[in-house]
Amino acid sequence: MIVVDRPELLVVGRAVRTSNAEEGEGRGRLAALWARVGVPGAFAHVPGRVDENVYAVYTDYESGHHGAYTVVVGAAVRSAAAMPEGMVAVRVPAVPCLKLEARGQLPGALLDAWQRLWKHTESGGTPPRAFTTDLEVHHAEGVDVYAAVFPSMG
Repeated sequence: MIVVDRPELLVVGRAVRTSNAEEGEGRGRLAALWARVGVPGAFAHVPGRVDENVYAVYTDYESGHHGAYTVVVGAAVRSAAAMPEGMVAVRVPAVPCLKLEARGQLPGALLDAWQRLWKHTESGGTPPRAFTTDLEVHHAEGVDVYAAVFPSMG
């Protein structure tokens, strides 16, 4: 894991509210969302897309990684002025982040990246996670995970 400055971006997509406990129990709102939007071209109709990547934004954390949170899966856009019906927009602020790369067989490699991040969090690793807005960028080489951290005081 390295610390990087993540630039601000705007994502338009479909949202669910869930928790890690709910996902682990097989109720799977997140899995259902990915089944709906994880197909090639799922966001081709979104106007003003900046690239072909798929973005997953984790936000509105209730209580760290143990509580509920909202996930928006969609496309990065220049403007949310003309959103397709049923979609929401979320602004991902520019913040320092821990960056993890998931390469190899998905979704296993991505789950491994999140498990490394959870271990960092549970062990009190520095820098500490901010639990504001986290991001996955799904691209041709794999997935990059950006977990917001508190700015260094040094």
